[in-house]
Amino acid sequence: MFPGYSPIVQALQGTLLTWGLTALGAATAVFLKGNQRLMLDLSLGFAGGVMLAASYWSLLEPALEMAAGLKTYGEEGEWAFVPVAFGFFLGALFVYAADVFMSRVGVSSPLDLMGKKDEGQSISEKHSQLQDIPGDGLRRRRGRSDSNEEGYAMEDESMPTSMDASHWRRILLLIVAITVHNIPEGLAVGVGFGAVGRTKSATFESARNLAIGIGIQNFPEGLSVSLPLKAAGFSTGKAVWYGQLSGLVEPFAGVLGAALVTFIVPVLPYALAFAAGAMVYVVVDDIVPEAQAQGNGKASSWGVIVGFIIMMSLDVALG
Repeated sequence: MFPGYSPIVQALQGTLLTWGLTALGAATAVFLKGNQRLMLDLSLGFAGGVMLAASYWSLLEPALEMAAGLKTYGEEGEWAFVPVAFGFFLGALFVYAADVFMSRVGVSSPLDLMGKKDEGQSISEKHSQLQDIPGDGLRRRRGRSDSNEEGYAMEDESMPTSMDASHWRRILLLIVAITVHNIPEGLAVGVGFGAVGRTKSATFESARNLAIGIGIQNFPEGLSVSLPLKAAGFSTGKAVWYGQLSGLVEPFAGVLGAALVTFIVPVLPYALAFAAGAMVYVVVDDIVPEAQAQGNGKASSWGVIVGFIIMMSLDVALG
């Protein structure tokens, strides 16, 4: 983000920074031990806390402020809740529809959605092919083994050997919700640079600070995607890859926001509230039930608290 460039280039620079910090957050999963159910439930709880805090301080609060400032919803903004409530409802409805759609078409893992199945099998199908071999504490995996030539693989007994489609779909919905939430944030950065000079308060410095603040907030969001994936059995590389993908939409949204700033501003309250509705629905319908399902409810609840505090602190401090 350097002065002297066009607003579109500055928006691209700013959102590349926010995406980069998302990727950096996702990459910290490299240093965290996963592949066990307790870690999965803790990380899901952490992700839920991050999402709940972000849904208010990053999305709903600015959506209400923007709607009130438009003077379209009452002279004093007394009807500003209308577009926010409508957008919030649509966001929740979107995730519900996505869940129903994925159930009907048989999407059971992020790899299924990306079309990268290995030998035509989903991850959940591969897990179901693990079979016990009596007496030796090892499990034989049909097909290729990553551990030795005979096809034996040491398994962590604390990690379930299979996850049904509903488990994978819930994690996939987490990725969808985080990604959807990043779109209006990217738009906001783009609008910030596109609006420089239009009003007295719209300066390059304020737009730059907005991009930096959103980027720092994105750090735990990247981790909130990669860590549950790693704990669920994904390789570290794939977990980090999907984590950074959740933020890759921001550069595209940022350029769009800068190019169409006049048209984007009126719909931003709807977009921000839409993302908030999607995130809250995923937390209460998928993340929390999944994290509580295997007897680690207390640990996952504290994960929610820690994630919420971290995200709230970043949002308020960088507000």
